[in-house]
Amino acid sequence: MTTRVNIKVCCIASEEEARLAIRHGVAAVGLVSAMPSGPGPIHEERIAEIARIIPDGTDSFLLTSLTNPPAIAEQHRRCRTTTIQLVDRLSLDALTQMKDALGAVHIVQVVHVVDGRSVDEAIRCGPLVDALLLDSGRPDAAVQELGGTGRVHDWSLSRAIVERSPCPVWLAGGLTPLNVANAIERVRPYGVDVCSGVRTNGALDEEKLTRFVAAVRAARSGS
Repeated sequence: MTTRVNIKVCCIASEEEARLAIRHGVAAVGLVSAMPSGPGPIHEERIAEIARIIPDGTDSFLLTSLTNPPAIAEQHRRCRTTTIQLVDRLSLDALTQMKDALGAVHIVQVVHVVDGRSVDEAIRCGPLVDALLLDSGRPDAAVQELGGTGRVHDWSLSRAIVERSPCPVWLAGGLTPLNVANAIERVRPYGVDVCSGVRTNGALDEEKLTRFVAAVRAARSGS
């Protein structure tokens, strides 16, 4: 018996892109606020406008590079998404503060999978958040890369995190219609997250999205 794998489409830039993703049955859409680098950031006013049209049953993720809990809570009050995705590292104390500050708002901590230390990082913060998201950034680079790199990381490390995590795990990083089924087989994540893999010249591409969703559904059914 296989487990349903959820789909999140990230870097949503407009109401039209959000509606396109929702028509394809995705579980969540990602809205990117200011970042030190990478694709997809939009103004907070646009994030709030798009978040308002997301229907019940579909989660809206605010991607934030902020690391100060009060500042993140204020940003959430402006944007009003269902979920906060922390793309940079927060201390364990800060994660505890986030849960206290945001209450029912879901918190997803990104772990950029670099080496074995990333497994330890994920296991430490897992009990303090609602989910983990494994990506391929370089948070320690001179100019931080905190997502949207289009790179695949070491899936054996991701599988080790999934096997030990106390919370659900999303897999991101270089996923495309061609490799997502293999990624699901290798990692067994709760969900998969895609940005550049379903875009052409920066715009959400319905043909690529259709193929991505079909590949995930085939992996779900074991076909």
